[in-house]
Amino acid sequence: VQLQASGGGLVQAGGSLRLSCVASGRTFSIYAMGWFRQAPGKEREFVVGITWGGGTTRYADSVKGRFTISRDNAKNTYLQMNSLKPEDTAVYYCAASAANYVSSIHRAYDYWGQGTQVTVSS
Repeated sequence: VQLQASGGGLVQAGGSLRLSCVASGRTFSIYAMGWFRQAPGKEREFVVGITWGGGTTRYADSVKGRFTISRDNAKNTYLQMNSLKPEDTAVYYCAASAANYVSSIHRAYDYWGQGTQVTVSS
C-alpha cells in the first residue's frame, strides 16, 4: 500500500485547510485510515481515524468540533481542518491500518504517507 498526502500550506489562525490522502496498491487489506501529526520537538500524535467504509470515526479531543475526516467511494481520505490554531502547526501524516479497529496508536498503522506541512500563523 502506498499513501500520498497533499494539501498542506500556510494559513492564518482561524482559517481552513483540506488535506487529502490517496491510497494505491493492495488497498483491500486496509481496515482504517488515520491522520497523525508531529510538531518540532514533539512526539507524533493521533489526530483522527476512520474505517475504510466510513462508518466509524475517532477524534483526538484537541480537534473535535474543528476537524472532520471523510472518505469517498474510491481511495481518497480527506481531513477538513477549520478554525485552525497556531498549535495545529505540524507535519501531518496519513496512515493505513489493517487492524480491525480505529486505533489512536501509531504502532497500529502499517503504512504511512510522506507527510505534508501545515503552518498556522498567529
